[in-house]
Amino acid sequence: MRHWKLILLGLAVIGAGYLLHRYLPSQHNPFRAPDLTEPIGLATYGKLTDLKYEAALCKEKRIEAGVEFTVLAADGAESSCPLQETLSLKKSLTPYNAAPLRMTCHQMAALHVWERQVLRPQAEKIFGSPLRQIETYGSFSCRNIAGTRTRSQHSYANAIDISGFVLEDGRRISVKDHWRERSDFGRYLAKAHKGSCRLFSVTLGPDYNTAHADHFHVDMGSAETCK
Repeated sequence: MRHWKLILLGLAVIGAGYLLHRYLPSQHNPFRAPDLTEPIGLATYGKLTDLKYEAALCKEKRIEAGVEFTVLAADGAESSCPLQETLSLKKSLTPYNAAPLRMTCHQMAALHVWERQVLRPQAEKIFGSPLRQIETYGSFSCRNIAGTRTRSQHSYANAIDISGFVLEDGRRISVKDHWRERSDFGRYLAKAHKGSCRLFSVTLGPDYNTAHADHFHVDMGSAETCK
């Protein structure tokens, strides 16, 4: 009986785990499967990161969220930047101005959550207008980080650059023109930037350096930065 304290501790841990799994809201519960339609919570980033190692589950969750995509097989044609299996975005909640957008599944999953839970609702809240289009400079690009010999996450189809947003009423929100502006446009960009830092491993904007003066770079690489 000298181990009774350890036994009681083990039972307490099991009980706490059961209560956590059953009653904690899914977006805060790391033991629940990811759901790309649920609100952003304490466990969201971890779940999105885990999808990097769960390719089949990642594609399943994207289908459940209503996103249409084409699976692209591993491609060694670009010898400098060979890719493993990636996805080509066909249809999301909001159209993008550039196509095709080729990304890893977990990068596309994080992008969808950002769009669904941050970009679209903030457009409605701040402007009273739906979001009509997301403007991007693209996703996959076989290149180094500017001024270095290190491969960019773009070269792994694991990043996207966002330059602006167009509202249904025709107004355009530009990262280059409206970042830090004391206006609704500037407030929207601040909300978009803050929201991206909760979902992506890396968010780089105009405050980072001059190379990002006109766009947000977001990626799901191994580093963690919000600037």
